[in-house]
Amino acid sequence: MTQLPERAFLADLFSAAVAAADPRVILQESLPQMPRGRTVVIGAGKGAAQLAAAFESLWPGPLTGVVVTRYGYAAPCERITVMEAAHPVPDQAGLDASAALERAVQGLGPDDLVVALICGGGSALLPAPAEGLTLADEIALNETLLASGAPIGVMNALRKQVSRIKGGRLAAMAAPARVVSLVVSDIPGDDPAQVASGPTVPDPGRRAAALAAAAAHGITLPPRIKAYLDAAPPESPLPDAPEFSRNEVRVIASARHSLEAAAALAQAHGVPAHILSDSIEGEARDVGHVHAAIAREIAARGRPFAAPCLLLSGGETTVTLRGSGGRGGRNTEFLLALAHGIAGSTQITALAADTDGIDGSQDNAGAFADGSSVLRMRAADRDPAEDLSRNEAWSAFDAAGDLFVTGPTGTNVNDFRAVLVGGLPPRQC
Repeated sequence: MTQLPERAFLADLFSAAVAAADPRVILQESLPQMPRGRTVVIGAGKGAAQLAAAFESLWPGPLTGVVVTRYGYAAPCERITVMEAAHPVPDQAGLDASAALERAVQGLGPDDLVVALICGGGSALLPAPAEGLTLADEIALNETLLASGAPIGVMNALRKQVSRIKGGRLAAMAAPARVVSLVVSDIPGDDPAQVASGPTVPDPGRRAAALAAAAAHGITLPPRIKAYLDAAPPESPLPDAPEFSRNEVRVIASARHSLEAAAALAQAHGVPAHILSDSIEGEARDVGHVHAAIAREIAARGRPFAAPCLLLSGGETTVTLRGSGGRGGRNTEFLLALAHGIAGSTQITALAADTDGIDGSQDNAGAFADGSSVLRMRAADRDPAEDLSRNEAWSAFDAAGDLFVTGPTGTNVNDFRAVLVGGLPPRQC
Protein backbone atom coordinates (compact mmCIF):
# COMPACT_ATOMS: atom_id res chain seq x y z
CA MET A 1 0.00 0.00 0.00
CA THR A 2 1.22 3.52 -0.85
CA GLN A 3 2.41 5.38 2.21
CA LEU A 4 -0.23 8.07 2.79
CA PRO A 5 0.83 11.44 4.22
CA GLU A 6 -0.98 10.79 7.49
CA ARG A 7 0.77 7.46 7.93
CA ALA A 8 4.16 8.94 7.07
CA PHE A 9 3.51 11.63 9.67
CA LEU A 10 2.62 9.09 12.35
CA ALA A 11 5.66 6.98 11.46
CA ASP A 12 7.86 10.09 11.90
CA LEU A 13 6.35 10.61 15.35
CA PHE A 14 7.21 7.02 16.26
CA SER A 15 10.78 7.63 15.12
CA ALA A 16 10.97 10.75 17.29
CA ALA A 17 9.71 8.78 20.28
CA VAL A 18 12.34 6.08 19.74
CA ALA A 19 15.10 8.66 19.18
CA ALA A 20 14.30 10.22 22.55
CA ALA A 21 15.35 6.93 24.13
CA ASP A 22 18.47 6.44 22.00
CA PRO A 23 21.02 4.60 24.17
CA ARG A 24 24.02 6.82 23.44
CA VAL A 25 22.07 10.03 24.04
CA ILE A 26 20.46 8.93 27.29
CA LEU A 27 23.64 7.37 28.70
CA GLN A 28 25.86 10.36 27.99
CA GLU A 29 24.33 12.36 30.83
CA SER A 30 24.07 9.42 33.23
CA LEU A 31 27.54 7.97 33.52
CA PRO A 32 28.54 7.20 37.12
CA GLN A 33 31.80 8.35 38.68
CA MET A 34 34.85 6.24 37.84
CA PRO A 35 35.68 3.77 40.62
CA ARG A 36 39.09 3.17 42.16
CA GLY A 37 38.67 -0.52 41.41
CA ARG A 38 37.11 -2.51 38.61
CA THR A 39 34.09 -1.65 36.47
CA VAL A 40 31.74 -4.55 35.69
CA VAL A 41 28.78 -4.08 33.37
CA ILE A 42 25.73 -6.34 33.58
CA GLY A 43 22.41 -5.97 31.86
CA ALA A 44 19.21 -7.51 30.60
CA GLY A 45 16.41 -6.54 28.27
CA LYS A 46 15.47 -6.12 24.64
CA GLY A 47 17.66 -3.02 24.38
CA ALA A 48 20.48 -4.23 26.62
CA ALA A 49 22.99 -4.90 23.82
CA GLN A 50 22.57 -1.41 22.37
CA LEU A 51 22.94 0.07 25.83
CA ALA A 52 26.10 -1.97 26.35
CA ALA A 53 27.60 -0.87 23.03
CA ALA A 54 26.84 2.77 23.84
CA PHE A 55 28.27 2.44 27.34
CA GLU A 56 31.49 0.94 25.94
CA SER A 57 31.92 3.87 23.59
CA LEU A 58 31.38 6.43 26.36
CA TRP A 59 33.23 4.88 29.32
CA PRO A 60 36.75 6.33 29.66
CA GLY A 61 38.29 3.43 31.58
CA PRO A 62 38.65 -0.37 31.47
CA LEU A 63 35.61 -2.57 31.96
CA THR A 64 34.31 -6.11 31.61
CA GLY A 65 30.81 -7.47 31.64
CA VAL A 66 27.95 -9.48 30.21
CA VAL A 67 24.41 -8.61 29.09
CA VAL A 68 21.53 -10.68 27.72
CA THR A 69 19.04 -9.66 25.07
CA ARG A 70 16.36 -11.28 22.92
CA TYR A 71 17.32 -13.45 19.95
CA GLY A 72 18.04 -11.17 16.98
CA TYR A 73 18.57 -8.07 19.13
CA ALA A 74 22.35 -8.31 19.62
CA ALA A 75 24.74 -5.44 18.90
CA PRO A 76 28.54 -5.69 18.50
CA CYS A 77 30.53 -5.04 21.68
CA GLU A 78 34.28 -5.30 22.17
CA ARG A 79 34.61 -5.79 25.93
CA ILE A 80 31.12 -6.76 27.04
CA THR A 81 29.84 -10.24 26.21
CA VAL A 82 26.40 -10.18 24.59
CA MET A 83 24.24 -13.27 25.07
CA GLU A 84 20.86 -13.98 23.48
CA ALA A 85 17.87 -15.83 24.88
CA ALA A 86 14.15 -16.35 24.36
CA HIS A 87 11.38 -13.83 25.00
CA PRO A 88 8.60 -13.81 26.17
CA VAL A 89 8.92 -17.42 27.40
CA PRO A 90 12.32 -18.30 28.97
CA ASP A 91 14.66 -20.98 27.65
CA GLN A 92 17.94 -22.71 28.53
CA ALA A 93 19.97 -19.91 26.94
CA GLY A 94 18.37 -17.48 29.38
CA LEU A 95 19.25 -19.79 32.25
CA ASP A 96 22.87 -19.80 31.04
CA ALA A 97 22.84 -16.01 30.76
CA SER A 98 21.53 -15.64 34.31
CA ALA A 99 24.39 -17.80 35.55
CA ALA A 100 26.86 -15.66 33.60
CA LEU A 101 25.54 -12.47 35.23
CA GLU A 102 25.80 -14.10 38.64
CA ARG A 103 29.42 -15.05 37.99
CA ALA A 104 30.20 -11.53 36.79
CA VAL A 105 29.35 -9.98 40.17
CA GLN A 106 31.11 -12.54 42.35
CA GLY A 107 34.24 -11.66 44.33
CA LEU A 108 33.97 -7.88 44.05
CA GLY A 109 35.24 -5.44 46.66
CA PRO A 110 34.13 -2.06 48.04
CA ASP A 111 36.23 -0.15 45.47
CA ASP A 112 34.57 -1.90 42.53
CA LEU A 113 31.60 -0.61 40.51
CA VAL A 114 28.81 -2.61 38.93
CA VAL A 115 26.83 -0.81 36.25
CA ALA A 116 23.48 -2.49 35.59
CA LEU A 117 21.86 -1.67 32.23
CA ILE A 118 18.25 -2.71 32.70
CA CYS A 119 15.34 -2.41 30.30
CA GLY A 120 12.07 -4.08 29.37
CA GLY A 121 12.07 -7.77 28.53
CA GLY A 122 14.57 -8.69 31.21
CA SER A 123 12.06 -10.70 33.23
CA ALA A 124 11.84 -13.44 30.61
CA LEU A 125 15.52 -13.19 29.66
CA LEU A 126 16.72 -13.85 33.21
CA PRO A 127 15.23 -17.17 34.34
CA ALA A 128 16.94 -18.20 37.55
CA PRO A 129 14.70 -20.59 39.48
CA ALA A 130 15.01 -20.53 43.23
CA GLU A 131 16.25 -23.65 45.01
CA GLY A 132 13.70 -26.43 44.63
CA LEU A 133 12.36 -25.11 41.31
CA THR A 134 13.39 -25.73 37.71
CA LEU A 135 13.46 -23.89 34.40
CA ALA A 136 10.31 -25.80 33.46
CA ASP A 137 8.60 -24.29 36.50
CA GLU A 138 9.55 -20.76 35.45
CA ILE A 139 8.35 -21.46 31.92
CA ALA A 140 5.02 -22.72 33.27
CA LEU A 141 4.64 -19.61 35.42
CA ASN A 142 5.45 -17.27 32.52
CA GLU A 143 2.98 -19.00 30.22
CA THR A 144 0.30 -18.72 32.90
CA LEU A 145 1.00 -15.05 33.49
CA LEU A 146 1.12 -14.15 29.79
CA ALA A 147 -2.29 -15.74 29.24
CA SER A 148 -3.84 -14.15 32.33
CA GLY A 149 -4.28 -10.56 31.17
CA ALA A 150 -2.97 -9.36 34.55
CA PRO A 151 -1.14 -6.01 34.79
CA ILE A 152 2.63 -6.14 34.44
CA GLY A 153 3.09 -5.17 38.09
CA VAL A 154 1.21 -8.26 39.22
CA MET A 155 3.16 -10.50 36.87
CA ASN A 156 6.51 -9.14 38.02
CA ALA A 157 5.56 -9.38 41.70
CA LEU A 158 5.00 -13.11 41.20
CA ARG A 159 8.15 -13.59 39.12
CA LYS A 160 10.21 -12.10 41.94
CA GLN A 161 8.95 -14.69 44.38
CA VAL A 162 10.42 -17.65 42.50
CA SER A 163 13.78 -16.23 41.38
CA ARG A 164 17.26 -16.15 42.84
CA ILE A 165 18.07 -13.02 40.75
CA LYS A 166 14.98 -10.82 40.63
CA GLY A 167 13.76 -8.50 43.39
CA GLY A 168 17.21 -6.96 43.99
CA ARG A 169 18.90 -10.29 44.62
CA LEU A 170 21.48 -9.82 41.84
CA ALA A 171 22.59 -6.51 43.37
CA ALA A 172 22.86 -8.17 46.77
CA MET A 173 25.25 -10.73 45.26
CA ALA A 174 27.54 -7.88 44.15
CA ALA A 175 28.03 -6.47 47.67
CA PRO A 176 30.20 -4.87 48.92
CA ALA A 177 30.69 -3.36 45.44
CA ARG A 178 28.65 -0.28 44.58
CA VAL A 179 25.86 -0.91 42.07
CA VAL A 180 24.51 1.84 39.81
CA SER A 181 21.38 0.78 37.93
CA LEU A 182 20.63 2.71 34.73
CA VAL A 183 17.05 1.86 33.85
CA VAL A 184 15.06 2.34 30.66
CA SER A 185 11.50 2.12 31.91
CA ASP A 186 8.77 0.24 30.08
CA ILE A 187 6.58 0.20 33.18
CA PRO A 188 3.52 2.42 33.76
CA GLY A 189 4.52 4.80 36.53
CA ASP A 190 8.26 4.22 35.92
CA ASP A 191 8.93 2.26 39.10
CA PRO A 192 12.49 0.97 38.46
CA ALA A 193 11.93 -1.99 40.79
CA GLN A 194 9.36 -3.30 38.29
CA VAL A 195 11.47 -3.03 35.12
CA ALA A 196 12.71 -6.55 34.26
CA SER A 197 11.41 -7.53 37.73
CA GLY A 198 14.15 -5.45 39.35
CA PRO A 199 17.23 -7.71 39.37
CA THR A 200 19.29 -4.89 40.86
CA VAL A 201 16.50 -2.80 42.40
CA PRO A 202 14.76 -4.14 45.53
CA ASP A 203 11.24 -3.19 46.52
CA PRO A 204 9.16 -3.62 49.67
CA GLY A 205 6.66 -6.00 48.06
CA ARG A 206 6.09 -9.19 50.05
CA ARG A 207 4.94 -12.65 49.07
CA ALA A 208 1.52 -12.32 50.71
CA ALA A 209 0.73 -9.24 48.61
CA ALA A 210 1.82 -10.99 45.42
CA LEU A 211 -0.39 -13.99 46.16
CA ALA A 212 -3.33 -11.75 47.03
CA ALA A 213 -2.91 -9.92 43.71
CA ALA A 214 -2.81 -13.23 41.86
CA ALA A 215 -6.05 -14.30 43.52
CA ALA A 216 -7.67 -10.95 42.75
CA HIS A 217 -6.90 -11.40 39.05
CA GLY A 218 -8.05 -15.01 38.96
CA ILE A 219 -4.58 -16.43 38.30
CA THR A 220 -4.29 -20.15 39.02
CA LEU A 221 -0.62 -20.76 39.69
CA PRO A 222 1.06 -23.93 38.38
CA PRO A 223 0.95 -26.60 41.13
CA ARG A 224 4.70 -26.72 41.75
CA ILE A 225 4.91 -22.91 41.96
CA LYS A 226 1.97 -22.84 44.38
CA ALA A 227 3.53 -25.54 46.56
CA TYR A 228 6.85 -23.70 46.63
CA LEU A 229 5.25 -20.42 47.70
CA ASP A 230 3.06 -22.15 50.30
CA ALA A 231 6.27 -23.47 51.90
CA ALA A 232 7.21 -19.86 52.78
CA PRO A 233 10.70 -19.57 51.21
CA PRO A 234 12.93 -16.61 52.17
CA GLU A 235 11.61 -13.21 51.10
CA SER A 236 13.59 -10.90 48.81
CA PRO A 237 15.79 -8.29 50.56
CA LEU A 238 14.15 -5.00 51.52
CA PRO A 239 15.38 -1.69 50.09
CA ASP A 240 16.87 -0.64 53.44
CA ALA A 241 19.09 -3.75 53.66
CA PRO A 242 22.73 -2.78 54.30
CA GLU A 243 23.99 -4.33 51.03
CA PHE A 244 22.09 -1.63 49.11
CA SER A 245 23.27 1.36 51.17
CA ARG A 246 25.77 2.61 48.55
CA ASN A 247 23.73 1.76 45.49
CA GLU A 248 22.06 4.20 43.12
CA VAL A 249 19.15 3.89 40.70
CA ARG A 250 18.48 6.22 37.77
CA VAL A 251 15.60 6.05 35.29
CA ILE A 252 17.29 7.38 32.15
CA ALA A 253 14.44 6.98 29.63
CA SER A 254 10.71 6.40 29.80
CA ALA A 255 7.45 6.61 27.88
CA ARG A 256 6.90 10.13 29.21
CA HIS A 257 10.06 11.48 27.58
CA SER A 258 9.30 9.73 24.31
CA LEU A 259 5.69 10.92 24.12
CA GLU A 260 6.83 14.47 24.84
CA ALA A 261 9.30 14.24 21.95
CA ALA A 262 6.56 13.04 19.61
CA ALA A 263 4.23 15.80 20.80
CA ALA A 264 6.89 18.43 20.17
CA LEU A 265 7.41 17.20 16.61
CA ALA A 266 3.68 17.20 15.92
CA GLN A 267 3.28 20.73 17.20
CA ALA A 268 6.26 21.87 15.13
CA HIS A 269 4.27 20.67 12.10
CA GLY A 270 1.19 22.60 13.16
CA VAL A 271 -0.74 19.75 14.74
CA PRO A 272 -1.84 20.34 18.36
CA ALA A 273 -0.86 17.31 20.44
CA HIS A 274 -2.51 15.99 23.61
CA ILE A 275 -0.85 13.33 25.76
CA LEU A 276 -3.71 11.39 27.36
CA SER A 277 -1.41 9.41 29.65
CA ASP A 278 1.97 7.70 29.60
CA SER A 279 0.83 4.91 31.94
CA ILE A 280 -2.37 3.39 30.55
CA GLU A 281 -3.04 -0.20 31.58
CA GLY A 282 -5.96 -2.57 31.09
CA GLU A 283 -7.23 -4.87 28.36
CA ALA A 284 -5.83 -3.72 25.01
CA ARG A 285 -9.19 -4.05 23.26
CA ASP A 286 -10.95 -1.99 25.94
CA VAL A 287 -8.35 0.76 25.69
CA GLY A 288 -8.80 0.67 21.91
CA HIS A 289 -12.57 1.14 22.22
CA VAL A 290 -12.05 4.13 24.54
CA HIS A 291 -9.53 5.79 22.22
CA ALA A 292 -11.94 5.30 19.31
CA ALA A 293 -14.79 6.91 21.25
CA ILE A 294 -12.65 9.94 22.12
CA ALA A 295 -11.52 10.31 18.49
CA ARG A 296 -15.11 10.09 17.23
CA GLU A 297 -16.23 12.73 19.73
CA ILE A 298 -13.51 15.08 18.53
CA ALA A 299 -14.35 14.48 14.87
CA ALA A 300 -18.10 14.90 15.35
CA ARG A 301 -18.42 17.55 18.07
CA GLY A 302 -15.02 19.14 18.61
CA ARG A 303 -14.72 18.01 22.20
CA PRO A 304 -12.77 17.57 24.41
CA PHE A 305 -10.34 18.96 21.78
CA ALA A 306 -10.82 20.72 18.47
CA ALA A 307 -9.75 19.01 15.27
CA PRO A 308 -7.22 18.76 13.79
CA CYS A 309 -5.32 17.31 16.69
CA LEU A 310 -3.20 14.39 17.76
CA LEU A 311 -3.90 12.06 20.67
CA LEU A 312 -0.87 10.34 22.19
CA SER A 313 -0.72 7.67 24.87
CA GLY A 314 1.67 5.11 26.29
CA GLY A 315 1.84 2.49 28.99
CA GLU A 316 1.41 -1.27 28.82
CA THR A 317 -1.92 -2.85 28.08
CA THR A 318 -2.57 -6.56 28.42
CA VAL A 319 -4.20 -9.26 26.33
CA THR A 320 -6.21 -12.09 27.84
CA LEU A 321 -5.84 -15.07 25.52
CA ARG A 322 -9.08 -16.70 24.41
CA GLY A 323 -8.82 -20.40 23.68
CA SER A 324 -5.47 -21.32 22.18
CA GLY A 325 -4.79 -17.69 21.31
CA GLY A 326 -3.74 -16.23 17.97
CA ARG A 327 -1.08 -14.11 16.33
CA GLY A 328 -0.69 -10.51 17.35
CA GLY A 329 0.43 -8.42 20.28
CA ARG A 330 -1.21 -5.89 22.53
CA ASN A 331 -0.73 -3.01 20.07
CA THR A 332 -2.38 -4.75 17.14
CA GLU A 333 -5.19 -5.94 19.40
CA PHE A 334 -5.67 -2.35 20.64
CA LEU A 335 -5.72 -1.14 17.05
CA LEU A 336 -8.15 -3.78 15.78
CA ALA A 337 -10.64 -2.72 18.47
CA LEU A 338 -10.06 0.92 17.54
CA ALA A 339 -10.54 0.10 13.85
CA HIS A 340 -14.02 -1.23 14.63
CA GLY A 341 -14.81 1.96 16.54
CA ILE A 342 -13.75 4.33 13.75
CA ALA A 343 -15.09 2.31 10.80
CA GLY A 344 -16.43 4.61 8.11
CA SER A 345 -14.69 7.75 9.40
CA THR A 346 -12.66 9.77 6.90
CA GLN A 347 -11.04 11.91 9.58
CA ILE A 348 -9.17 9.45 11.81
CA THR A 349 -5.84 7.68 11.26
CA ALA A 350 -3.97 5.80 13.97
CA LEU A 351 -0.69 4.03 14.64
CA ALA A 352 -0.01 1.73 17.58
CA ALA A 353 3.38 0.09 18.00
CA ASP A 354 5.82 -1.23 20.56
CA THR A 355 8.89 1.00 20.83
CA ASP A 356 11.20 -2.03 20.83
CA GLY A 357 10.09 -2.82 17.27
CA ILE A 358 8.29 -6.09 18.02
CA ASP A 359 4.64 -6.43 19.00
CA GLY A 360 3.92 -9.90 20.32
CA SER A 361 5.61 -12.82 18.60
CA GLN A 362 5.65 -11.65 14.96
CA ASP A 363 8.10 -9.30 13.21
CA ASN A 364 5.96 -6.14 13.16
CA ALA A 365 6.18 -3.26 15.61
CA GLY A 366 2.45 -2.64 15.29
CA ALA A 367 0.04 -1.45 12.62
CA PHE A 368 -1.88 1.45 11.11
CA ALA A 369 -5.66 1.84 11.07
CA ASP A 370 -8.16 4.26 9.59
CA GLY A 371 -11.86 4.36 8.77
CA SER A 372 -11.42 1.99 5.83
CA SER A 373 -9.43 -0.71 7.65
CA VAL A 374 -12.37 -2.94 8.56
CA LEU A 375 -13.74 -2.83 5.01
CA ARG A 376 -10.35 -3.74 3.53
CA MET A 377 -9.98 -6.62 5.96
CA ARG A 378 -13.33 -7.98 4.88
CA ALA A 379 -12.40 -7.51 1.21
CA ALA A 380 -9.34 -9.67 1.93
CA ASP A 381 -11.61 -12.46 3.27
CA ARG A 382 -10.98 -11.71 6.94
CA ASP A 383 -13.69 -11.35 9.57
CA PRO A 384 -12.21 -8.64 11.83
CA ALA A 385 -14.76 -9.20 14.59
CA GLU A 386 -13.89 -12.91 14.68
CA ASP A 387 -10.18 -12.07 14.52
CA LEU A 388 -10.55 -9.82 17.54
CA SER A 389 -12.40 -12.51 19.47
CA ARG A 390 -9.55 -14.98 18.77
CA ASN A 391 -6.62 -12.60 19.41
CA GLU A 392 -5.77 -12.83 15.69
CA ALA A 393 -5.13 -9.12 15.09
CA TRP A 394 -1.88 -9.72 13.19
CA SER A 395 -3.65 -11.69 10.47
CA ALA A 396 -6.30 -9.00 10.05
CA PHE A 397 -3.79 -6.21 9.56
CA ASP A 398 -1.53 -8.38 7.42
CA ALA A 399 -4.42 -9.09 5.07
CA ALA A 400 -5.20 -5.37 4.84
CA GLY A 401 -1.55 -4.45 4.21
CA ASP A 402 -1.48 -2.27 7.32
CA LEU A 403 1.35 -3.79 9.37
CA PHE A 404 4.06 -1.40 10.60
CA VAL A 405 7.49 -3.04 10.44
CA THR A 406 10.61 -1.35 11.81
CA GLY A 407 12.87 -4.15 13.02
CA PRO A 408 14.46 -3.99 16.48
CA THR A 409 14.93 -0.37 17.56
CA GLY A 410 17.53 -0.88 20.28
CA THR A 411 15.37 0.57 23.03
CA ASN A 412 12.10 -0.15 24.82
CA VAL A 413 9.87 2.42 26.50
CA ASN A 414 6.69 0.44 25.95
CA ASP A 415 3.63 1.14 23.83
CA PHE A 416 3.32 4.12 21.51
CA ARG A 417 -0.17 5.07 20.38
CA ALA A 418 -0.92 8.04 18.11
CA VAL A 419 -4.39 8.94 16.79
CA LEU A 420 -4.63 11.78 14.27
CA VAL A 421 -8.08 13.38 14.05
CA GLY A 422 -8.96 15.83 11.30
CA GLY A 423 -6.04 15.30 8.96
CA LEU A 424 -2.86 17.28 8.43
CA PRO A 425 -2.45 20.99 7.77
CA PRO A 426 -2.17 21.77 4.02
CA ARG A 427 1.62 22.16 4.14
CA GLN A 428 1.92 18.50 5.22
CA CYS A 429 0.01 17.04 2.27
